[in-house]
Amino acid sequence: MPTLERWLYAYRQRGLEGLCPRARSDRGRGRELDPGLRQLLCDIRREHPAASVPLILRTLRADGRLDATVSASTVRRLYRQEGLDKIAQRDGKGPTTRLKWQAEHPDALWHGDVCHGPTLQLDGRRVTVRIHALLDDASRFILVVSVESDEKEDTMLRLLVRALRLYGIPTALYLDNGATYRGDALRLFCSRLGITLLHSRPYDPQARGKMERFWRTLRENVLDHLGSITSLEDIASRIQAFVDVHYHASPHAGLMGRAPGLVYAPGQREIDALSEARLREALTLRQRRRVRRDTTVSVRGQLFELDHGYLAGRTVTVAYCLLDEPLAPVVEVEGQRIPLRLVDPVHNAHVKRPPRHVTRTGASPRGKPVAFDPGGALRDKAARDQVAADDADAVDGEEDLDAIF
Repeated sequence: MPTLERWLYAYRQRGLEGLCPRARSDRGRGRELDPGLRQLLCDIRREHPAASVPLILRTLRADGRLDATVSASTVRRLYRQEGLDKIAQRDGKGPTTRLKWQAEHPDALWHGDVCHGPTLQLDGRRVTVRIHALLDDASRFILVVSVESDEKEDTMLRLLVRALRLYGIPTALYLDNGATYRGDALRLFCSRLGITLLHSRPYDPQARGKMERFWRTLRENVLDHLGSITSLEDIASRIQAFVDVHYHASPHAGLMGRAPGLVYAPGQREIDALSEARLREALTLRQRRRVRRDTTVSVRGQLFELDHGYLAGRTVTVAYCLLDEPLAPVVEVEGQRIPLRLVDPVHNAHVKRPPRHVTRTGASPRGKPVAFDPGGALRDKAARDQVAADDADAVDGEEDLDAIF
């Protein structure tokens, strides 16, 4: 009866709205948490944002500052109310405030990155899919994209060369801290072309948000729907079609609704063209190598040999251009450029060993062999000494005869 009476009076005063249950005024505030405890829990979360709620509760109970009546859900409600939940802590942590930024104009900054795709079974072996791409910051235009089975420095250099030949030289190149982007060859290449090489801080993918956003779009539209794939070329064709047909032509929220293909159009940017000669010079590396006793030299994991046996044991300068496929290194010594060739051990098993002081063409490095015959020199000296001794004996005999007569 008291309940029905209360409902009746509520209906007379407010109608059907008066019969609806009302939420507590302190809902979500944790009535069992006194102000001191609330302050303690908030201070712990601010100073230790990575600590989970169960860990915080377990620690406070262990040192006697919290009883067992406080539940994890109560503490989580408190953190949401105070803006200290995990999402807020994740997005708000860091020594500096993040700001939305972009390059002033196309080709001012290129991003480079690798996306890890699925692992495939191709021809009875497991192949890891690695998708390499370069993106222009100001236009979000995908300059080049390539599907590979590795993420080596040479792969990155080939991708960068393709982009340079197509679109010219950028002002800066922005990469992460992976080993793929930390090699001496890439650093020297960018330095020779006047490209500023930048690296993001370690473990900070948010600093390269434009590249990460493209990878997310690529996964949602292509990588998550590959189905039955028979080759890396099949994946590459799907990705290239998506980029050319859809991505470059679609309005982009970060570009105020403009399409990346229109923002990166040739008329919207100044092209710094790159000649093939300048490209070859920038990709020519020189390294000091010691020639082994069998006249072989190791270059980028491959074994090469040269004809000039007199260089065995010497330290020489080996020069090669990364554009050459296959690699064609040369030895630079005394103003000469001596070509190297890949070692063929089976062929060498049937080759007559040439003298070390001449080349296989028969020519001496000095034009003619140097006379050096230790045995013959001793023989000639002994003959000269014998002749001199005989002459001396003949003179002494004549002097004795003169004394007698």
